[in-house]
Amino acid sequence: MRIKASYSNTPSWRNAYTQVNLPKELLPLEKISRNLWWVWNNDATDLFAEFDPQLWKASGHNPVVFLQKLSYERIDQIIKDQALMDKVKSVVKNFETYMSKKYDTSKPSVAYFSMEYGFTHVLKIYSGGLGVLAGDYLKEASDSHVDLTGVGFLYRYGYFTQSISPDGQQVANYEPQNFGELPIEPVLNEDGNQMILAVPYPDRDIYANVWRVNVGRISLYLLDTDMDLNSEWDRPITHQLYGGDWENRLKQEYLLGIGGIMLLNKLGIKKEIYHCNEGHAAFINLQRLLDLIEGQGLTFNQALEVVRASGLYTVHTPVPAGHDYFDEGLLGKYMGSFPSRLGISWQEFVDMGREHPGSGEKFSMSVFALNTCLEANGVSYLHGIVSRKMFQPVWPGYFSEELHVGHVTNGVHLPTWTAKEMKGLYEKTFDKNFYEDQSNHEIWDNIYSVPDAEVWKLRLAMKKRLISYVQEQMKEGWIKSQQAPSAIFSIVDKINPDALLVGFGRRFATYKRAHLLFQDLDRLAKLVNNEKYPIQFLYTGKAHPADGAGQGLIKQIVEISRRPEFLGKIIFLENYDMRLAKRLISGVDIWLNTPTRPLEASGTSGEKALMNGVLNFSVLDGWWYEGYKKEAGWNLTDKRTYSNQAYQDELDAAEIYATFENDILPLYYARNSKGYSPEWIQYIKNSIAHIAPEYTTKRMIDDYIKNFYKPEQTRAKFVMANNYAKAKELAAWKEDTAANWDKFVVEKLLFNGQDINNGAQLASPNFTEGETIKVEVVIDKKAMKGDLGIDAVMTEYDADNHEAKFDRTMEFKKVKEEGSKIYFELTTAARIPGISNFSYRVYPKHPDMAHRQDFAFVRWI
Repeated sequence: MRIKASYSNTPSWRNAYTQVNLPKELLPLEKISRNLWWVWNNDATDLFAEFDPQLWKASGHNPVVFLQKLSYERIDQIIKDQALMDKVKSVVKNFETYMSKKYDTSKPSVAYFSMEYGFTHVLKIYSGGLGVLAGDYLKEASDSHVDLTGVGFLYRYGYFTQSISPDGQQVANYEPQNFGELPIEPVLNEDGNQMILAVPYPDRDIYANVWRVNVGRISLYLLDTDMDLNSEWDRPITHQLYGGDWENRLKQEYLLGIGGIMLLNKLGIKKEIYHCNEGHAAFINLQRLLDLIEGQGLTFNQALEVVRASGLYTVHTPVPAGHDYFDEGLLGKYMGSFPSRLGISWQEFVDMGREHPGSGEKFSMSVFALNTCLEANGVSYLHGIVSRKMFQPVWPGYFSEELHVGHVTNGVHLPTWTAKEMKGLYEKTFDKNFYEDQSNHEIWDNIYSVPDAEVWKLRLAMKKRLISYVQEQMKEGWIKSQQAPSAIFSIVDKINPDALLVGFGRRFATYKRAHLLFQDLDRLAKLVNNEKYPIQFLYTGKAHPADGAGQGLIKQIVEISRRPEFLGKIIFLENYDMRLAKRLISGVDIWLNTPTRPLEASGTSGEKALMNGVLNFSVLDGWWYEGYKKEAGWNLTDKRTYSNQAYQDELDAAEIYATFENDILPLYYARNSKGYSPEWIQYIKNSIAHIAPEYTTKRMIDDYIKNFYKPEQTRAKFVMANNYAKAKELAAWKEDTAANWDKFVVEKLLFNGQDINNGAQLASPNFTEGETIKVEVVIDKKAMKGDLGIDAVMTEYDADNHEAKFDRTMEFKKVKEEGSKIYFELTTAARIPGISNFSYRVYPKHPDMAHRQDFAFVRWI
């Protein structure tokens, strides 16, 4: 026989985690490195940088890696350096003081579920705004003493690292994360081994390692399926954020929802509120239902009362691509066993995810979330309106204006996103305690006491730091991409630190309109080459690897930026991550945002810029629709002139050019003898004083507590008291009402004495304004036990949109009851001249209904 030259089986790799062997004087720093408190506390990161600046940079500003690689010689020097050790003691004391403070028990406890969290570029478990928002929210929960626990995934590859090829194409690189170098720690069993969660999928269990991220006082638990116990088909579930096909997406959302609740159960964690950050997490309510049905003996309808009472769903986008829809066949493959366990039919189960039950629609995670959460919210005032319109088909008996879907406008974590120079200014001007009272406008008004020259000096320092960072990154990028050095240096050399610097950083989805500035290249060339008013644009952003149109926009902008007339004036920066974002939002002069209205749900990048004295120029959409103040920034109108989007883009682009030419640039360059524009500084101060206090996560979490968490806490206690007595009562009432809904009879419907029952027309439908109208209704409930109510619903015809426009409702007064008959009356006056429509809506009525969509049965008569 021939002897093979090489033969080996596949290695079975096992994880090993080695603690840093620091001396006792520095040992507390290892604990700090494993707590993301350092992300928003500059004293800690400044200390690491002072230990060894080169190593700090080489470690990617990752304190875990930094401490692992810190030499014994340097450690010995640090211990002998009394000044450095004093700083170590100060940082450790600040951390221990912070961690010693307890949760505020007056605030409801929360379980928070999200597919992504953005805390730092070091931990790649985020892709964009949704994740960064979730990360900011957990940081604020820690600062605000909220008893919150997060659940998510630890992705092996995370989101991709972006590079730009020589021909301008986006290249997506999925780089594996080394878990041993991340600021995380394994959750251990009592035996000292890492906890493994077994999640029952059809025909098999899928196993997940359990990890913890310490976010100040908050624990975030992450699941990771990349382990030997799983098959090659299941290990990749947590490989990539939003990666794989639709089946993998369903497996991910199954793991987050079903597995997430099972994890909390295993850890013994019970919360009062269960918050779904987007529809991806909606299956948490499925497992919660099972726990109550199989563990507490409740029926499906009783359990649903309990689960809904403490469930909140936050929607982040009006764009259909942001909502997950699954084919019924695929859904059945993974969820087929659940209906029998719930005590309902498959049809009833799948209809919980359909806007139109009984149809052949795909199963919508968002609709399932709406049907299993009592409350829902958009992420800005305008997005709340858009969300009500988007979700109106779920409750066909009600107009969008009547829906319970509310809003909480997103904010940003001030200590994270404010550059240390600006934080120093705020702490000096406002005092450090202002972090506890960030929404207090009187505190922020003190910015007007800061000398203009000091504000200008800070802004120049942050701009200079950004430009240095850009130059450094571009040079490093040239080496990686193998571009001609002459091309890179020609760009770098043309960056003008005295020019007005405009930043644009977004996910490159087409509705965000990154192309808008490039509608008229001749006019843009004149703008950027005006020697009197120099201006430069920095663009950055990633497109989803499956979004060809978004990638095409990147290529278009890169190609334009390389044309001679734009070289060094328009620059595209690759690999937009949190590290680049922090530099960009603090170093530019203007933050530009140009989405297609009203598709920007909220947006937070402009809020981050705002905290640093950067002025916003944005479409009146998302948060800027609420935030814009005159002489504190600039806006593109929220009004649409053309239904043709191409024409609208052309008009908006012309307005952008004109605003730069006529308003922004003359203001910026109205320099005094000291080299700055006092009017420009006044805009900065106006922006900080009048807008910034409203757009922090401190205000945001306070809004959630006041408007959603506390009311749901009260509701949940109410339905759960006395062995779920109220839940059982409400379920029984709804069951009886539903069974008898089609049996009640309208015996009489009189309009000013005329019988209009059963569709009869009014003999004389013309009224004089102010004329009294009296309507009488008699309903025989027959066998129905519960109560009924009646609304008069008024609409007007909207000629612009060719649809009925909701006007108002008027509730009928119950006059008397005789047996099963109820007598109603409504007396009002003709109010609005012109043509209006009206109808009468019968609905179930109970004093303990949370809101109308809690039980949205309607019969129009």
